[in-house]
Amino acid sequence: MPGQPIRLHRHPLSGHAHRAELMLSLLGLATERIDVDLMKGEQKQPAFLALNPFGQVPVIEDDGFVLADSNAILVYLAKRYGAAHWLPEAPKEAAAVARWLGIAAGPIAAGPATARLITVFGAPYDAEAAIEKSHALLRIFDAELANRTHLVGALPTIADVASYTYIAHAPEGNVSLDAFPNVRAWLERIEGLPGFVPMQATAAGLRRAA
Repeated sequence: MPGQPIRLHRHPLSGHAHRAELMLSLLGLATERIDVDLMKGEQKQPAFLALNPFGQVPVIEDDGFVLADSNAILVYLAKRYGAAHWLPEAPKEAAAVARWLGIAAGPIAAGPATARLITVFGAPYDAEAAIEKSHALLRIFDAELANRTHLVGALPTIADVASYTYIAHAPEGNVSLDAFPNVRAWLERIEGLPGFVPMQATAAGLRRAA
């Protein structure tokens, strides 16, 4: 365990930041949360750019080590503090986790994450296209989860952590989960893990009427 709390620079509505926050909590690591006001552009100020020149959350500081990018943070935390199941060593399982991390950075970002950016943050993207991409992605997820409890193997990995947040909050981007029972069951399994912490919800999209 670290000698002092790991500092997490985050925004409470950032799904990328929640990936890091969730992993820290699942591992039982003491965390100092530092909110970055994205609306006021704090992520583009010199003090923050010194931590991450790309001007994005999350960033962690662990005993002098600074690391940005949510997926990279998951890999680091799993390798330094996690049990072996979070990032398996076996080649096939490790490759499967890497595949899902790529999906988190690609199709999930282009689908549910973008759809939510439109409704929650007013981003000027094509909502219809983002929702269509989301449904296509969810069909794949639902099929992959038909005969397994987690995305890779029988135990949770960082693939599950990387994928969870934007799918769980997809309804905020007008993406319904009703037609995907295996996805909903998987979300419930992640939410039942010891140490699970949710991301702050918003009354946006389909959640507005809920």
